[in-house]
Amino acid sequence: MPKLKTKSGSKKRFKKTCSGHIKRKCSFKSHLLTKKSKKRKRRLRNFYLVKKSDKKNIKKQI
Repeated sequence: MPKLKTKSGSKKRFKKTCSGHIKRKCSFKSHLLTKKSKKRKRRLRNFYLVKKSDKKNIKKQI
């Protein structure tokens, strides 16, 4: 069976950590930022880990 190509979209969006988890950025941080509070924008800056249910599909794509 041939090797699978990595999806270029997920290559840009997800990163693997040393412990094997996958981290992602938050959505809702690209535009219309004037109506969002400072606290909300600050929280959206951080990276978060991918949920367990999505992890299998993303690992296959990377």
